[in-house]
Amino acid sequence: MWDCEGNEIKAWRGTRMPKVLDLAVTPDGENLISVLCDKEIRILNVTTNAERVISEEHPITSLSVSVDGKFLVVNLNSQEIHMWDVAGKWKKPLEYKGHKQHKYVIRSCFGGLNSMFIASGSENSQVYIWNRKSPDPIEVLSGHSMMVNCVSWNPKRPQMLASACDDQTIRIWGSSCSKKANLKERETEMP
Repeated sequence: MWDCEGNEIKAWRGTRMPKVLDLAVTPDGENLISVLCDKEIRILNVTTNAERVISEEHPITSLSVSVDGKFLVVNLNSQEIHMWDVAGKWKKPLEYKGHKQHKYVIRSCFGGLNSMFIASGSENSQVYIWNRKSPDPIEVLSGHSMMVNCVSWNPKRPQMLASACDDQTIRIWGSSCSKKANLKERETEMP
């Protein structure tokens, strides 16, 4: 690990590091979280050098950290999303189901008001939204024609969500003031 001037801060020597599949740093800069060897999550506190490993039963395809840095979600190719607490107080993750994911990388994210929601793409061309407290989706958004592999919540507008799809479109989703529709969308063709 290096600082912005290129000086080495920390090095893992002596053992061969496994392949890093995904990586995130908590917003406070305290924890470096990585996905290794398909099924391992490593949380390194960069101040204390304390390290914790979380093992998953199924391969992990992506990682996302909450804005407050207290939680992380991982997508598994077993059609589940698991949420863990970064501090290590939980023995088991919260599980979210409903989306389709077997063989491709699908990315999820935290968002909405106070980051109380999780959104994910899906291999079945839909976007799924869960309240963090419930394992079942509260909303399923249709509109793409192929696999939705990435979603991102707008950090300034908690009701706005973007989704990217293999059909070469990005859709912007948000709440509607209209009584005619619950969600409004704007489709933008990708170059």
